[in-house]
Amino acid sequence: MSVKLREALSKDLLFVAMQPVVDLKNRRVFSHEALLRSKVPELKSPLTIIEAAIANDFMGTLGRSLREMSLVACPDTALFINVNPAEFDEGWLVRPDDPIFRHDHPVFLEITESVPLSHYRMCHGVLKEIRSKGVFLAIDDLGAGYSNFKYIADLAPEIVKLDRELIAGVHKEPRLFKLVRSIVRLCEDLGAKVVAEGIETIDELKAVVDSGCHYGQGFLLARPALPIPAVNWEVIDKVLGGTGGGQTGPGGKGGGPGGAGGGTPQRARTVGSGRVGT
Repeated sequence: MSVKLREALSKDLLFVAMQPVVDLKNRRVFSHEALLRSKVPELKSPLTIIEAAIANDFMGTLGRSLREMSLVACPDTALFINVNPAEFDEGWLVRPDDPIFRHDHPVFLEITESVPLSHYRMCHGVLKEIRSKGVFLAIDDLGAGYSNFKYIADLAPEIVKLDRELIAGVHKEPRLFKLVRSIVRLCEDLGAKVVAEGIETIDELKAVVDSGCHYGQGFLLARPALPIPAVNWEVIDKVLGGTGGGQTGPGGKGGGPGGAGGGTPQRARTVGSGRVGT
């Protein structure tokens, strides 16, 4: 498996597909998430690829390559990039030449909520250093299995992403809807904005909007693809009314997650001795 994984990466058989994250209040593309994909039958599942990389001490190399691919695939908007905690142990993310520090738009590193809190504590110093250089943090998969809201309090992410487990059927279950609405309010109180993942039906989208979620992502809005797919603005307009502009907004001052404007946050301009971002 190790040889096959390294061969797949060297021959460009691993790639990223991009999925838009839509600003549900301003009707525009907020960002794009880079999702790992493979052309190798034995490595079709992203989970299989990650597990193989970790088992063969290849996660750092793989992660950096995927971040490089993400910048090439989506150079003009903010990015959500998944990071496995194993990469913190190898020190790749704090290197000043990492691709995330070259992107001219905001970068959100997604850390899954299902990873043990003890691992987060080990990584806290690395996260602090990365964020001091203008990179933002997103907690992914909140609601997938056992959820620990202490992650949000301890790590103070700019973005919290709600797992499909909380979104599927939210329009049919009043108690589930109240839970999602309460989580959104809690996140707002803690300075974070919320992405609802896995939106697949118009009814789910309506419930997500009514719950106060700031951003939406899912097959209903756009399936992951490369080149970057267009957003289904028609279905969004049915729910929100009006006409979606479909523009990708850079966000004004004070308009980042947790701020009043609702736009994309601005990158810090100075990273170490160099300058990056806007």
